[in-house]
Amino acid sequence: MDFKKYIQIVEDYPKEGIRFKDITTLMQDGSAYKAAINEMADFARDKDVDVVVGPEARGFVVGCPIAYSLEVGFVPVRKAGKLPREVISVDYGLEYGKDSLTIHKDAIKKGQRVLITDDLLATGGTIEATIKMVEQLGGVVVGIAFMIELGYLEGRDRLGNYELFSLMTYN
Repeated sequence: MDFKKYIQIVEDYPKEGIRFKDITTLMQDGSAYKAAINEMADFARDKDVDVVVGPEARGFVVGCPIAYSLEVGFVPVRKAGKLPREVISVDYGLEYGKDSLTIHKDAIKKGQRVLITDDLLATGGTIEATIKMVEQLGGVVVGIAFMIELGYLEGRDRLGNYELFSLMTYN
């Protein structure tokens, strides 16, 4: 399936010079959304995943249905102040700013096999921070899956030797 035909490009959002790749148009088409999630889940089927982790907010709309498909749990990664129990946190850089991410301290058990999912790989800062937290809790990252990869930002290079899957790439 040509998933790119379901992605709308929004010029100058969230700031001038950014060509935002909007996945909501793909999600609005049930067949396309299902096919996208199925392909991403298929990437993970042979990895013995124990849990899926996804950063807010679009990582939730990708990660939750993948976790459902794999019949495993989902762990949210959120911005500071959004999780109710004890957390660990990591500061990170975005393609257009800086932020902090958190995960519940008890969300990942030592040795759990983790699939990290998100809608988009840009510079890799969000996922790099997520990896750090998962590994700090003792999890083993067995794969990382994205709907979209912005190849020209070289985020893949920043993430090292993890097995990556991108449904579509913009170069």
